[in-house]
Amino acid sequence: MFPAHHKALLPLIALTLAGALRAQTTPQTTPPWSSGANNPASSKGFTFQVPDVDNIPDLHGNPADARLVLFIGGNQFFVLPHLIAGFVRLHPELAGHIYYETLPPGILRQQIAANGTLTLGNFTLRVKPDVYEAGARVLHGMAQKQQLKDVTEYATNTLEIMLPAGNPKHISSLRDLGRADLRLSMPNPQWEGVANQIAASLRKAGGDDLFHQVYQQKVADGTTVLTEIHHRQTPMRILQGHADAGVTWASEVQFQQQLGNPITGIEIPPADNSTAIYAAGILPDAPHPLAAAQWLAYLKTPEAQAAFHQFGFKSIEAPTH
Repeated sequence: MFPAHHKALLPLIALTLAGALRAQTTPQTTPPWSSGANNPASSKGFTFQVPDVDNIPDLHGNPADARLVLFIGGNQFFVLPHLIAGFVRLHPELAGHIYYETLPPGILRQQIAANGTLTLGNFTLRVKPDVYEAGARVLHGMAQKQQLKDVTEYATNTLEIMLPAGNPKHISSLRDLGRADLRLSMPNPQWEGVANQIAASLRKAGGDDLFHQVYQQKVADGTTVLTEIHHRQTPMRILQGHADAGVTWASEVQFQQQLGNPITGIEIPPADNSTAIYAAGILPDAPHPLAAAQWLAYLKTPEAQAAFHQFGFKSIEAPTH
């Protein structure tokens, strides 16, 4: 069937076909789960990306010609493409000129403190943000120190236990997370604000004993592994079989299910749960203050709120401050 000089290609063809089949049946475990589609730059030039080697999932767009720069807590990364698309329909002059980062809030604050400078491997970037988005408590505190202005609250979120589809370890509540046989992936308190809400929920469910089991004893013996950069590592570890469970925002469970990945969630009862309130504020030295104000106004619109609802976020029902 194949000419003799083509037989050498058979192993390569077989590998290519096998890779294509795996792509159809294997969970997409490594970000960017968007395959680069969430880059809002108008001109992308030559695309170079090697998964797990040259892969920067939390930097979006082109900072060189940006007319709006957003620093946004990483747990909202999957909502941003919808928000950007809706926003530029209202402000077409900004199409292709929005740059945003979705790193953990604590890391973004360190970047702000370093005059907008961030180093990833051998790459150093300096970009001044117009808007910072994170937990409302942190933003109101920054506003009191004149580090932010016009703080706007726009959405809420609750916690959920993320685990593999089918729940093979038969986990039913936060109390189970103290079990010695469970391998956990948990957000690092050093830079992920969600760890504070998780700590509060663990204490509600099982007192200080449960908190110490999950975040101290199991960390010490290696059965709890903390995130190194981002709590998107928790679904990656679960999908790769390296973790049995982890606590994330409910929206992240819903996002993985929308991708079709074999992830499920266990709801945490309201008495044990914790609610995050998200807010946005404008930096005092924002290079693009008008666009920043327009972005904050857009976050409260029905269109933007519908995008948040799509992933399980809820609207602010009443003033909290």
